[in-house]
Amino acid sequence: MIYPKIPLAQSILEIFLAKGITTIIISPGSRNAPLTIGFASNPAFQCYSIADERSAGFFALGIAQQTKKPVALVCTSGSALLNYYPAFAEAFYSQIPLVVLSADRPQSKIDIGDGQTIRQENVFANHSLYNANLNELASRENDVKINEALDTAFAKKGPVHINAPFEEPLYETVESISVQSYISQPKVKSSTVGELSSFADIWNQASRKMVLVGVNEPDAIDEENINFLANDSSIVVLTETTSNVHHPSFIANIDTIITPFTTEDFENFQPEILVTFGGMIVSKRIKAFLRKYQPKHHWHIDTLRAYDTFGVLSHHFEVNPQVFFNQFIPLTKAIASDYTQRLDHVKQIRKAKHDNYLSTIPFSDFKVFEQLIPQLPKNSQLQISNSSAIRYAQLIPIDASIEVYCNRGTSGIDGATSTAIGAAVANQKQTTFITGDVGFLYDTNALWNNYIPKNFKIILINNGGGGIFRILPGHQETPVFNTFFETSHCLTAEHLAKMYGFDYTTASDENSVDKALTRLFAINDQPALLEIFTPTRENDTILLNYFKNLV
Repeated sequence: MIYPKIPLAQSILEIFLAKGITTIIISPGSRNAPLTIGFASNPAFQCYSIADERSAGFFALGIAQQTKKPVALVCTSGSALLNYYPAFAEAFYSQIPLVVLSADRPQSKIDIGDGQTIRQENVFANHSLYNANLNELASRENDVKINEALDTAFAKKGPVHINAPFEEPLYETVESISVQSYISQPKVKSSTVGELSSFADIWNQASRKMVLVGVNEPDAIDEENINFLANDSSIVVLTETTSNVHHPSFIANIDTIITPFTTEDFENFQPEILVTFGGMIVSKRIKAFLRKYQPKHHWHIDTLRAYDTFGVLSHHFEVNPQVFFNQFIPLTKAIASDYTQRLDHVKQIRKAKHDNYLSTIPFSDFKVFEQLIPQLPKNSQLQISNSSAIRYAQLIPIDASIEVYCNRGTSGIDGATSTAIGAAVANQKQTTFITGDVGFLYDTNALWNNYIPKNFKIILINNGGGGIFRILPGHQETPVFNTFFETSHCLTAEHLAKMYGFDYTTASDENSVDKALTRLFAINDQPALLEIFTPTRENDTILLNYFKNLV
């Protein structure tokens, strides 16, 4: 076995291996050579080489999203480290474990005019769960910091930063380890629901109870608990596409239901109790509603965090939803209520209006989503980019067997493609990625990746710019808007697809979309990209008129 000669690098390798952090994403550089040599020379580690650190960060995020285990990122010194920040912030808000391991020059070389140096210590301080600033020599002090960083990534489900200074020579190797690293036993925090009878008393007297489910891993709660929520007439359950929670009685198209509400409708819909679990909520309309028509009680269920999204959080149950409902449901009693029944009537009206409107609209972004969502393969995985893509997807029913993911922690477009590819590498399912043109162009280095599975699919909806800005208030057809907000362009993905070995197909009307989708999902010998061209100027009007026609 080949090991780096530098003792500090040996310690890092030994502790990572002992903690079971074996997926390593390496970006090229010289200062990180001791780490690169050590990880890549040991078959116990699964190493990937991703040149662009920003893309590498999101690629690692996608793997960790699927495996639920920390993934390590290794980079050289200088600005390379800063390129991890978008993925680092996303990991923080989405509770995904990442370990950034940055090589650095010794502190004596910082701020004296030496090349490729920046102030790397604590550079992620605002979003890092732990910062391990190491010194050059292998020591118990360094080992303790490394252990604590890795244990924190596991326990708190988020990003940590280890900064390791190395002095030249960097490439020397040895055949045996010269250090005996300290390995700590992680502290196991026991989580209990706590006393529930007083909360059950409140629950049992409320005739209007709302459960709102944000971003969630599949199977967050089992079928028995889902059926309980579905069959209680005093409970309305609102789910989003990214919730991965399904039942025919649940409201899975929140904006379609509540956008046409009158003041009287909102008052009747106002819950006495709001129970939330899962991560970020996409729908701006439900957030605005609950901030204005606040419930008397808001309970959030999460093992780690509780954001006071609606300004009325009253209790945080620090357990997972399955544990909570298993212990809480036996304490509940049915109460007479027409809360669900009234919403069921609204759902039927909205569905008829929805179907009628979509049958009349011309080819557009909305029509494309109506076509493609039902044609996604069952038991597959869908990754969606932010901005327009996730919002359109919220309006179309999706098969319950399809897992849905989107980077909603920071809601950025910057690394969606890289995340989707990382997720596709880590899971065994057919993975489809739906994206808009601006998000795709922003992250084209995601395709500079030697590990893309042959069955990976990209559906690129190209409307010639940032269509989301046409939907938002303030849109005016001016040169300033077109250039600086929408960023109009005439670019396509054709040559990128060819350069990176993707099968490439285009479509530009309903008939060609149907044919192209059939072909797309039949290709399994190389990754494939379907680019669908839609009108630039009609999409916003079609979407805004949709909500008007729901009344």
